[in-house]
Amino acid sequence: MPKRIVAWLDERFPFTSFVRHELTEYPTPKNISYWWNFGFLAGFVLVLQMVSGIFLAMHYEPTTKGAFDSVQYIVRDVNYGWLLRNLHATGASAFFIVVYIHMARTLYYGSYRAPRELMWWVGQVILILMMATAFMGYLLPWGQMSYWGAEVITNLFKATPLIGEQLVYWIRGDFAVGDTTLKRFFALHYLFPFLIVGVVIIHLIGLHHVRSSNPSGLNLAAKDNIPFHPYFTAKDFFGLGVFLIVFCGFVFFAPDFFLSPINNNPADPLKTPPHIQPEWYFLPFYAILRAIPDTLGGALAMTISVIIFALMPFLDHSQIPGGARYRPAYRVLFYVFIVDLAALTYIGAKPPEAGWILAGRIATFVYFAVFLFLPVLSRLEERWLVARGLPDELAELVKPRDRRRTRKERRTSERDRRIPTAPAG
Repeated sequence: MPKRIVAWLDERFPFTSFVRHELTEYPTPKNISYWWNFGFLAGFVLVLQMVSGIFLAMHYEPTTKGAFDSVQYIVRDVNYGWLLRNLHATGASAFFIVVYIHMARTLYYGSYRAPRELMWWVGQVILILMMATAFMGYLLPWGQMSYWGAEVITNLFKATPLIGEQLVYWIRGDFAVGDTTLKRFFALHYLFPFLIVGVVIIHLIGLHHVRSSNPSGLNLAAKDNIPFHPYFTAKDFFGLGVFLIVFCGFVFFAPDFFLSPINNNPADPLKTPPHIQPEWYFLPFYAILRAIPDTLGGALAMTISVIIFALMPFLDHSQIPGGARYRPAYRVLFYVFIVDLAALTYIGAKPPEAGWILAGRIATFVYFAVFLFLPVLSRLEERWLVARGLPDELAELVKPRDRRRTRKERRTSERDRRIPTAPAG
């Protein structure tokens, strides 16, 4: 019976050839490490978030009077509602952890460079859609921190020149965060995951066209590739098992670990919390926002801090493949950036006092300095490594810049060739 079903499908749709080409026989570099598992984990968590979100939406009421109570009803009275809510709430943090590690791996190994720039940019679109989805979902429980977080963030759009007031009104649907805002955010929070799935499919098509990168950074020959199944499916499922052990530990034993205790109280527009802060995965960018005294400047800095990653293929001028594996200076810069990002996360969770504001400004300066210094560092490091001597497999790929002629030198050489020289004597 299964063979008949597959044969029936093959007559009407290239099912077998599709599975063979995209999964079982897909050529994969045999030296990729477990750091490449996080792309698969991100896809798994995305599906988990969509499934749990669909079941939660069946019992949720997107009104200011019923939102908070409907969440309590789901947790207390719906069969396994507590499990659905814990999976969804913890899954949001897990999604960002997995995606951030996936991005860090890409930055470390330089997988954003040619020919994978488009795939990297599509990944940035996925990140922005994730942030928008998470922000709108944070309002839905209608707790104290949910309400005031939405109030503060939507107010930032008032700094937009000329259309600030109209833009805030368009986002909220009203003059204040209320029923209309909640319904809009609920509808968009439900829709955006399907948009993310579409962009993820584009991301995977780009990946299968240019092939997976690997720690060496070299495009390996066909003899150095092996089929994706069963070698890497087994590796991915092993990584999934380890991930689920940690994930389920939080779901069952510490479901509120990533949540703010203040959010267990219903939203009260007349009572402002002593310290308003977003979810942990927004804290680095929130710290950058607070570091700039001007509202418009802070909003611009926060926006640029997210989209600046898309410039990495243009900022990194080094021809040496493999990212930080063969580039010690870039490796140091990468670790400085990771430490600075952790510092911004910690600072963003602190109250906006003078000492923390100063620390945030220093960390913000380091954050942007890393990107600004990267073009200079990449060229200086390349010259130093070429002078020391590169391995044979890398030396063939690198053309020292000091041996290249500038455009002016080429024009001078061509002009000299066109001018006839006088005969001797």
